[in-house]
Amino acid sequence: MAFLAAWRFLTAIPLPGPATGPRELGHSLAYFPLVGLLLGLALAGADALLSLAFPPLLASALVLAALALLTGAMHLDGFMDTCDALAGGHSPEERLAIMRDPRVGAVGAAGGMALILVKFAALASTPPVLRFATLAMAPALGRWAMALAVVALPYARSQGQGRPFKEGARAWHLLPATLFVGAAGLALAGSGAAALLLAAGALTLGLGLYLNRMLGGLTGDCYGAMNELVEALALALLPLAVASLPFLWRVPWKP
Repeated sequence: MAFLAAWRFLTAIPLPGPATGPRELGHSLAYFPLVGLLLGLALAGADALLSLAFPPLLASALVLAALALLTGAMHLDGFMDTCDALAGGHSPEERLAIMRDPRVGAVGAAGGMALILVKFAALASTPPVLRFATLAMAPALGRWAMALAVVALPYARSQGQGRPFKEGARAWHLLPATLFVGAAGLALAGSGAAALLLAAGALTLGLGLYLNRMLGGLTGDCYGAMNELVEALALALLPLAVASLPFLWRVPWKP
């Protein structure tokens, strides 16, 4: 039940099942990195196939398009809404009102384009031998960051898409999420994944404290923004942080 709740919230791929309440939604935080890893493995598999037919630049663009399709671009939308709110409001109330506006402003559009360009450049410049591990881990780290933000930081609204997650969240939900993403990182990227996990945590908490000051708490859009930024961080830094890769991941994509 909790895994299904995480899947429905984090992806645009429908799965049947009963409605879930705050308790199940809070428990689903433990499965956020697992959903992210499944998305990442799907992207890595698609990238391996696309790379057989297309050059790295085009393959990278198509993989990022696939990620937006699989998630309904909702986290990217949250990032753009957060950019608009931070740029356009003079008080927490004004910023939260801007965040509710379904229209995307100039700052949000520019921020979204810049984010996509950073992700594209990072992935396109990733050595072929590291693309599988990078694509598999980036979504997992991004979803782990969302779980960390939900557990560690206050929520700004009395209602909202992220409110039930916050109401059901408990500190212990973060433990299995962290152990899972740490184990997956160790298997895919070696000891360098630990440094990246620390960097992702520092970015999440630092940005979360800033958003808390600007908005009086976090929202669902803020969770999406954190996911997007940590994904970009992982795409850019994981190839640099990798100390060693297991032999299994070297062979099929060795240039």
